[in-house]
Amino acid sequence: MNHRGEIALHQFLEKAVKRKSTISKDVASQISQDVYDAVIKQFGENKPREFRLRMSNVGRPYCQLWFEKNKPETALPKPTTFIMNMLLGDIVEAVFKGLLKEARVDYKDSDTVKLSVDNDTITGTYDIVIDDAVDDIKSASDWSYKNKFLCFDTLKSSDPFGYIGQLAGYAKASGLKAGGWWVVNKANGEFKYIPASGIDVEEELNKIKTINKKLKENKFERCFEPQIETFRSKPTGNKVLGTECGFCDYRFSCWPTLKELPAVKSQAKEPKIVNYVELAHEYQGAWQGGYVA
Repeated sequence: MNHRGEIALHQFLEKAVKRKSTISKDVASQISQDVYDAVIKQFGENKPREFRLRMSNVGRPYCQLWFEKNKPETALPKPTTFIMNMLLGDIVEAVFKGLLKEARVDYKDSDTVKLSVDNDTITGTYDIVIDDAVDDIKSASDWSYKNKFLCFDTLKSSDPFGYIGQLAGYAKASGLKAGGWWVVNKANGEFKYIPASGIDVEEELNKIKTINKKLKENKFERCFEPQIETFRSKPTGNKVLGTECGFCDYRFSCWPTLKELPAVKSQAKEPKIVNYVELAHEYQGAWQGGYVA
């Protein structure tokens, strides 16, 4: 375990499963209020928000932010599960904070902070402060919990949602240390703390400044290039997008030739879906299928 709060929370929950600990009415009321606020937030806004840099997006790739600013109508439609998934994350955060309080883990609750960047102001609301360090609470799929949130280095190697830049922004704006991430596995309720032990706040701040400057210049440029697909360590001649692009709602606008196809060399019954932007001649037949936005 990486944090004293983990130990305290496990001890509290160990008693809870034995019916030896309860939640106070005050904490239960606070959880209820936070969940109520989350429902209103997710369902109460009918108008799309005007684009601006926020703490929640400062760490994302510039090309994605450019599309959000200039061509938001080209985004892939959100699935019907989107709001429910976001709401579940809010509920997890509300309950997790309540459990920390009952486990006697002292913390400062969420607060809105402002970051000055080249005469511009970027605002955001951090989740929690423990021991003078800003922490974020994240709910994750089983795969993300076991792979992406394995440690700081695994998160840094693939961070398409910009969690590191977001945490650095909170730390700089609040004048506090960058703590880390409390991560809850939505599949089974497991939780852990991932310290941001390798974060360089000033380096992340420079990235934010660069993003802000580029958005003012407003010139489109891709952040990533296609990769050569390999099968059994040998190149197939096909070009594919990396994982950084796989979560982007603008990938079809950014790459007009993109098609999502089952891996063309796979012999599995249910081959994984791959983002192809170019197929070698012998695979051109597969180009007739696939998903196109």
